[in-house]
Formats: sequence, C-alpha cells, structure tokens
Amino acid sequence: MGTGAPSYKGFRFPAEIINHCVWLYYRFPLSFREVEEMMLQRGIVVSHETLRQWCAKFGQTYANALRRRRARPGDKWHLDEVFIKIQGKTHYLWRAVDQHGTVLDILVTSRRDTKAATRFFRKLLTGLKYVPRVLVTDKLATYGAAHRRLMRGVEHRRSKYLNNRAENSHQPTRQRERAMKRFTSAGHAQRFLSAFSGISPHFRPRRHLLHAKEYRREMANRFSIWNDVTGLTTAA
Repeated sequence: MGTGAPSYKGFRFPAEIINHCVWLYYRFPLSFREVEEMMLQRGIVVSHETLRQWCAKFGQTYANALRRRRARPGDKWHLDEVFIKIQGKTHYLWRAVDQHGTVLDILVTSRRDTKAATRFFRKLLTGLKYVPRVLVTDKLATYGAAHRRLMRGVEHRRSKYLNNRAENSHQPTRQRERAMKRFTSAGHAQRFLSAFSGISPHFRPRRHLLHAKEYRREMANRFSIWNDVTGLTTAA
C-alpha cells in the first residue's frame, strides 16, 4: 500500500469488493440489505452486518482522503441549518458549502442557539484553516452572534433569498434520511453524514454544466482519485 492508503489486513474480502460496497452505500440511497442483494446477484455472498462494519471502518477514512485531495474551497461560505428527527426529538443539521457547492463541513446538534452556531463556526475554521471573504446565512440571529464572536472581520450577508446553494445541498441528505428510515441517535447521524458529505459529492459533479464527453472525462478522473485513496491503485 502507498503512504496514507487504508489497510485491509485481516479482512477476508479483497479491497476491491470492500471499497465497491462502501461506494454503493454512500453514493446511492441504498440500505445495507439492498447492497447485500446487489452483491449476491454478482455471486458475492456478504452479510449486511459485514457491510455495516466496512462502512463504519472505512467510510470516514475514504471521506477524509477525498477532502485532502480536493482543491481549496472558495472564499464565499453559505451556511444553513435544517431540522432532523432522531428518536422523535428535533435535532439540527448545520451545513456549510462554498460558492461552487462544495460541502465544507456538517454538524448535528440538539439546539440551534448561539452556542451551537459558535461550535459549528469553530469546527469550520479549525478544519479549513482559513477565513472566508463572505459569509452568507439566513436571518437566524444565532449566526450573527457567532459571526461577531469568531469572524467579525468577515462580511456577513443575511437573506433567505441568497442562500439557495446551501439549502439545495440538503436534498441528497433528505433522500438518504428517508431510505434509512431516519437516524437512531445524534452520534449515528453525525458519523454517517460526515462520511456521506465527503463521499457522495465527489461523484456529483455539476452535470448540468458539462457536455456528455466532459462529464465522462470528469467522472473517469474522479473514479481514478477514488481508486487511489482507497488503495486500489497501489494494490493493482
């Protein structure tokens, strides 16, 4: 394996099968049992519990590697929050994207007060290690309070009409939430969505801006990166 490639030592199945199953689960709105059935159709017998273990072990690792490979995100951050139900209780999913739609980070909290917004701002700044030029949010007051605490020098634009890019980025998450019959805990939601937001967008180029030939070329490049970060390139 190359430096930084995940280790598959001790696993009965080859890396190619493991990474393909993880890709299926995070790329499409599939359950573990549906991925199990798809692999069975190919003559590969693997249980849904094994798939769960693979996704838990490798999902975040793959997502982190993909984030390290991407170009530096833009200087205009769009932030938004939506509610999600977990065990009958309302929680909040905070999400930040740049002006190109690149998902910067997510956070699941039980509240959407100033403390939660500040925590999300700190997570963004720590992970990205730079300050944006412009911050775009809706008119939720807690954004303003967190902005004054941590990014006072950054221009802050507040309007529900300017933040469609962040709002639209929640749509794939809603699809997965429905397919999974909701999340079992806040920790489960955070773990899944953190890996999901790193893997799924990698395979979602802005297709409406690309001709067919450009789209195929872009996807081939993205699959090449995927094979590299999952260790297939060095294992071949």
